[in-house]
Amino acid sequence: MVFRKLPGVSASGMGLRLSQKFVFLLFLSGLVTLCFGALFFLPDSVRLKRIFLSKTETQPVTVGSGSENDAREPLKRPKDPEPPRGMTPARGETSTKLKNLSRKPTVSREATEERLAAGKPFSYGKFKGGRPADPETNERREKVKEMMKFSWDNYKSYAWGKNELRPLTRNGHIGNMFGGLRGASIIDSLDTLYIMGLMEEYNDAKEWVQTSLDLNSNGEASLFEVNIRYVGGLLAAYYLTGEEMYKSKVMELGEKLLPAFNTPTGIPRGVINLGSGTSWSWGWASAGSSILAEFGTLHLEFVHLSELSRNPIYTEKVMNIRKLLNKIEKPHGLYPNFLSPVSGNWVQHHVSIGGLGDSFYEYLIKSYLMSDKTDEDAKKMYYGALEAIEANLVQKSPGGLTYMAEWRGGILDHKMGHLACFSGGMIGIGADDGAPEKRQHFLDLAAEITHTCHESYTRSATKLGPEAFRFDGGGEATATRLSDRYYILRPEVIESYMYMWRLTHDPKYREWGWEAVEALEQHCRVESGFSGIRDVYSMTASHDNMQQSFFLSETLKYLYLLFSDDDLLPLEDWVFNTEAHPLPIIRKSCMQDEATLGKTVSE
Repeated sequence: MVFRKLPGVSASGMGLRLSQKFVFLLFLSGLVTLCFGALFFLPDSVRLKRIFLSKTETQPVTVGSGSENDAREPLKRPKDPEPPRGMTPARGETSTKLKNLSRKPTVSREATEERLAAGKPFSYGKFKGGRPADPETNERREKVKEMMKFSWDNYKSYAWGKNELRPLTRNGHIGNMFGGLRGASIIDSLDTLYIMGLMEEYNDAKEWVQTSLDLNSNGEASLFEVNIRYVGGLLAAYYLTGEEMYKSKVMELGEKLLPAFNTPTGIPRGVINLGSGTSWSWGWASAGSSILAEFGTLHLEFVHLSELSRNPIYTEKVMNIRKLLNKIEKPHGLYPNFLSPVSGNWVQHHVSIGGLGDSFYEYLIKSYLMSDKTDEDAKKMYYGALEAIEANLVQKSPGGLTYMAEWRGGILDHKMGHLACFSGGMIGIGADDGAPEKRQHFLDLAAEITHTCHESYTRSATKLGPEAFRFDGGGEATATRLSDRYYILRPEVIESYMYMWRLTHDPKYREWGWEAVEALEQHCRVESGFSGIRDVYSMTASHDNMQQSFFLSETLKYLYLLFSDDDLLPLEDWVFNTEAHPLPIIRKSCMQDEATLGKTVSE
């Protein structure tokens, strides 16, 4: 409503109403002054800058360094990082200053502060380099960084542009999950290289994405894998560096995924041809069903696709999944793993917090956190699911170990997969947002599950955990079947260590992480990379000849964060997708609040 004097009406006749409007205008002016005052003068006004200036700048500026645009904020790194023991400086280094690792000049911290003082934009939250003051912890962090560089250098030497490295045969692996897309290890490594300060390696990866990432493939891709690795990796690279190229690539790829949702229910099918848009369900999936962990692990990335494109279609697609899940009956409050995209009904009553179900639950609590705790529907669904899980799946072994069994139509299978070990961290990060009286209960449950997963490592000869471990037949937290004894460089146990360290700062989590580093070095490191092993209970290593891309994206990143201070990707500013790609929390807009208030006042 515009306040103005109406023709034919005297000012004296409207004195009281004009006074009221003057007060309202004064109030609104004060609110604007406060917002812009905070924007430009308060010491920590990052989020307000994003809100007010994102619409007036054509290119957002985000945390990052190594960019060609010297207007971007550099990642705040350790002042004088030293190479780990036994390592020479990175190729091209002329000093121990991290900025010299980059081929391109970066902006100084002072220059960035000048930009902030001048009111220039900055996006999504700042973080420091996370270098710990404790020398031993810092040395361990540097060791993880060396492992990343070793993995990357061998990938570049023997498998460049392929999806993954085969370190024993020194060649590349393409696979059939990505529908003709290449460079999965490159996309998965972008943010890991960046936050570790491996800037020469990061710039090589960035150049490949810019010149060689071909999205015009015509192959059959896993919607889930392309989303968590490629979409998640490109989004994280964009938010960390502000490079518009990443935004352009991810928006192009996002559009190619939309046809998978063209089903009678809107539940996407698991496989999509990225060229034709044709989609179908996995041949092994029961009765042509879609998989809970696959269609339930799209929300974080798709909400950000809508944020960047200003196109609500992506958010609408994933919210439609929510609506259907809220409508259908759930046995004992549990979510089975198989759902028909045609009828919208459950196909089997198999429930697992591990494979087939895992990241659906993770994305519920993370959707709530990523929304700045405004997505009440996600919160309700998460705590409802957790209550059903506790009532039906959480078990205590005779030896006192807490674990999550699987549920097959009412019959418990006393097995827990390595994939389910992420749940310790998941329950931990959600502890503060349930009923206040249950906070400690959730933290205790998270710690107990993480302890059980650690036991699955310590009870093996290699000190690495098997793919699945059981709690029947007289054994606990051990694999009783030969087919479950392998370890493929998975991150889930280390992921929970990292979250539990951030939440409790109990030093045992860092000690457990270091045990994992030593085991990886002893049993998985080969001459030309890292390889999974076929039997964690045998000291005679039989390697599987595969350096998984998630080893670079997740396992090494979580280890690096475990040995870093909490100001490196702080949890109050970032959430990690299920491939460990950091996505910023979406803050409520002060401008939206002001518009709402103005509408209320005018009415």
